[in-house]
Amino acid sequence: MKIAICSSEVYPFAKTGGLADVAGALPKALSKLGVETCVVMPLYKAVDRAKWGLKKTGKTAQAKMDGRDVEAAIWEAALPGASETGPSAPAAARAFFAEVPKYYDRDVLYGTPKGDLPDNAERFIYFSKIIPEVLKAVDFQPDVIHANDWQTGLTALYLKTLYADDPFFRDAGTLFTVHNIGYQGKFWALDWHLVGLGPEYFNPEGLEFYGDINCLKGGLVYSDIINTVSKTYSKEIQTPEFGYGLEGVLRKRAADLYGIVNGIDYDEWNPETDKDLYRNYGNGDLRGKQANKKALKDELGLAAGTKPLFGIISRLADQKGLDLIAGAIDDMMAMNLQVVVLGTGEEKYHKLLTDVAKKRPKSISVNLAFNARLADRIYAASDVFMMPSRYEPCGLGQLISLRYGTIPLVRKTGGLADTVKNYNPKTGGGNGFVFTDYSPKAFLKAVKATLSAYDDKTGWKNLVLAAMKEDNSWDKSAREYVKLYGKAVQAARERQEKAA
Repeated sequence: MKIAICSSEVYPFAKTGGLADVAGALPKALSKLGVETCVVMPLYKAVDRAKWGLKKTGKTAQAKMDGRDVEAAIWEAALPGASETGPSAPAAARAFFAEVPKYYDRDVLYGTPKGDLPDNAERFIYFSKIIPEVLKAVDFQPDVIHANDWQTGLTALYLKTLYADDPFFRDAGTLFTVHNIGYQGKFWALDWHLVGLGPEYFNPEGLEFYGDINCLKGGLVYSDIINTVSKTYSKEIQTPEFGYGLEGVLRKRAADLYGIVNGIDYDEWNPETDKDLYRNYGNGDLRGKQANKKALKDELGLAAGTKPLFGIISRLADQKGLDLIAGAIDDMMAMNLQVVVLGTGEEKYHKLLTDVAKKRPKSISVNLAFNARLADRIYAASDVFMMPSRYEPCGLGQLISLRYGTIPLVRKTGGLADTVKNYNPKTGGGNGFVFTDYSPKAFLKAVKATLSAYDDKTGWKNLVLAAMKEDNSWDKSAREYVKLYGKAVQAARERQEKAA
């Protein structure tokens, strides 16, 4: 089977969020199963050509934008397939880059906190159009084209229209993955000329969405198979609360909608080899974990001692449950615990947390930044990792924390509900602490339950050891994706038979 994974960002080349992690790790896991994979992405200014060994292929691809041919030069590199990344690392897949300086030679991928780039419609409608041409130019004939999020949302539509009679793609199925339905790629109707199709596709059954163009909707309507990044989230997005206006479209496609929980790269996230830790450790070596806890407290100026350390690595926003933390922080800080926070977000939470830290500098450390090294140290040093999210399509933080022997405290939603089961101190079952009601009261109750469990040293040690033995790697998830690729191939075959 040959799979083309198309994504607007791919780790380690360019990343703003979890989409890049998935697009970078899944090909590596698929290669272990014997699946031939390539990835296609834009060539951004941020991609370090020398570091990752990018080379010009000498080939180009063209797609029409507003009646004009826009050419992309195609570059190639090996997508690293081992923990030692770089041009010399074993390849998990070939990575192809579409170089169009006027679209992608920018300091940012999509925009800044102040707003999106004004030509994002043109930039990513073009990307959806150029993907088939890149695949043809490099002669990678896929069994399935796997598109991701709104930036590639129109690819399936173009395959079924512009390439309907192209033998290169005649048997290709399409899979569309929604990583976060809150981001839909909505643009005003006056951008329709960029789409390059007739008005019959701008209607409620097609790309039209309350008078706008909706690129994510294109992927939902025209792809053969759809999935999202957890089973619970696949059900949640069919409801008005979580569907962001597309719940009706998703209910209509429910028979073709699946949920697969993301994995994490166990070479990338490994406390035995992580170079950013104060001391490496593995399952059974909890003295190493305690050494990291002591060192982090020293570095951040927290009081020494055995108090449980609660870690937060998050965007500081309502969606991540920061309103719950804000409503409970004073009560929390009166308990026998310490807190370390890493992240940036809404100014109101910057101020609130900073004010708390000024009052209790030995009990809470607030770090308003993005710092990958400090993040790894927090995962390793913390006893508890908090993710009280309002909604969470999958979540990677809870999976990483389990890998590092740090017990997650989460709200029961999305991927958190699928991966964290409430701990039962009587039976020893479960791997974390889970609450359901979205309220500071329910959150505080879960914190108290966590502290009670922490006081049982033998039970807590067994909980930590069991967490570190869990397998949340990409291996299992990749097998689920192979099944979906098979469904996409079958759907394409049935489509061809119907057309014939």
